[in-house]
Amino acid sequence: MRYKSLLFAFSIALGAFHCQGQEAVNVLFVGNSYTEVNNLPLMVQQVAQSMGETLVFQSNTPGGCTFRQHCSNSSMELIRQGGWDFVVLQEQSQYPSFPQGQVEAEVFPFAQRLVDSVYRHSPCAEPVFYMTWGRKYGDAGNAPYFPVLGTYEGMDSMLCLRYTYMAQAFDASLCPVGRLWRRLRERHPEVELYQADNSHPSLAGTYAAACAFYTLFFHRDPDSIAFDAGLEASVAQLIRGAAHDVVFLSLSSWRRPRPEAHFQVLFPEADSLRPLFVSSSLHADSLLWRFGDGAETLSPSADSAVSHLFADGGTYQVSLVALRHCMADTLTLSLMLPAAPDTADNPPAAILDVEASTSSFSVFPNPAANRLVVRLPQPCAEVSALLLTLDGREVLRADNLPAAAHSDTFSLLLPPLPPAVYLLRLSTPSATYTARLSILQQ
Repeated sequence: MRYKSLLFAFSIALGAFHCQGQEAVNVLFVGNSYTEVNNLPLMVQQVAQSMGETLVFQSNTPGGCTFRQHCSNSSMELIRQGGWDFVVLQEQSQYPSFPQGQVEAEVFPFAQRLVDSVYRHSPCAEPVFYMTWGRKYGDAGNAPYFPVLGTYEGMDSMLCLRYTYMAQAFDASLCPVGRLWRRLRERHPEVELYQADNSHPSLAGTYAAACAFYTLFFHRDPDSIAFDAGLEASVAQLIRGAAHDVVFLSLSSWRRPRPEAHFQVLFPEADSLRPLFVSSSLHADSLLWRFGDGAETLSPSADSAVSHLFADGGTYQVSLVALRHCMADTLTLSLMLPAAPDTADNPPAAILDVEASTSSFSVFPNPAANRLVVRLPQPCAEVSALLLTLDGREVLRADNLPAAAHSDTFSLLLPPLPPAVYLLRLSTPSATYTARLSILQQ
């Protein structure tokens, strides 16, 4: 009953998140004056409205506030309310650029505490680190202690490095506002991004941030945004174009990774009706196996293997669902099992997707890497092999295979090939055998 309840809760959460994303996106902004100046949350909302989207926000942005302080102020209370789709996290403007030891002690632990709390109270939420920018002429006050901060380029690079690390290490997305500002500074220096203090954003600077957040939240091209925020139309268009290049074209690299389902099938025992399913899935924190005979198994780890006993031979559609937060990816393979188990000397070793097969013809392992074992009904002096892509392009031809004349089982070396599904065709004077062959990363 506990297992069924877990799956039911996951389905409800996923459905609720989908419906909520269609109706409105709920965002919490946690930061300081860089978020508060020009009311960035409101501007993101206005950008979304111009595109027919609905965004609802709350924010806590006291001037100069650090991640450490947010861990013990009303920001944590807002996070604990739950129900967020996105939680934006912005550190004090200088702290992430400081020397490594200081950042490790004063920034990273509190960033992780905030992200962990987001996931604990809003399991389907997406934490987003707000990558800020270097000051216009660098951080002169701290440059004597850490010289790299003496220029804009140095300070900006340190901020980029630390925010990127936090996103990757703490399982969050990253809004690359600092990268967008750098693109604008380099290619459109006529666009003034700073206020007179050379630190806080001008209206154009906040608009750039709003375009970046809109793109990250809604996955839509900012070139089409129909809100200029009071800027000259030409300036707003330049900023949207830069957001298109920096954020939209690399959207997948800024967002936290999605789960990817991968697995292979092995036969470590003589009993061919009990295969071993080995996962090599990526970015998954749990796995749901569906064996095609009505049985299911939930595994807590993405790096796991499970065995399953099938009642009889036949063809089974085996699926692996890789789960992470409220995201899922599914891979399904067709598994063919013989009615009678093979002997211990000749285990089937994952005969998958074989199109033409008899009890005396098989290819394994499948999926394969760089070596394939073929078993024919009997030795044959004239055997040729042809490997084709699914669209008919020839990638391997081998005539008069010498080993086939002496044994019904022989090896075939495969050239380096991209991972994909291919057709293997074996021809003898009396028969032609065809199998669908999956090639793994070599």
